[in-house]
Amino acid sequence: MINTPYQKYQQTQLQTASPAQLLLMLYDGAIRFVRLGIAGIEEQDYEKANTYLCKTQAVIHELMAALNYDYPIAKTLEQVYEYMLYRLINSNLKKNSAPAQEVLSYLLELREAWDTASKSLNKNSEQQA
Repeated sequence: MINTPYQKYQQTQLQTASPAQLLLMLYDGAIRFVRLGIAGIEEQDYEKANTYLCKTQAVIHELMAALNYDYPIAKTLEQVYEYMLYRLINSNLKKNSAPAQEVLSYLLELREAWDTASKSLNKNSEQQA
């Protein structure tokens, strides 16, 4: 149930977002969660680390579910996502932030690539209109 104006705003934002915007939102969430997980490890707050690294894994599972296998890159992205899940699990089990830091770097690069592709696609669409 949506109670606050902020929750209503978020719901509207999700319902009106383009597929590219939704993808970027997923990346933003994963980046935020992995950073919080890393902070939990560094603070030795392992409950916090576990919570946020698991949330990161859930977002990556959503990214995997969104893959369109009509395009050859989907198989490559699936392998990258699988590797990130492996590293997050490793980070969480060993309470070592290095694997999570590695995942963070991949998420940041992928988010930037998707953002660039989205802007390029929008620019081309505007030029054709």
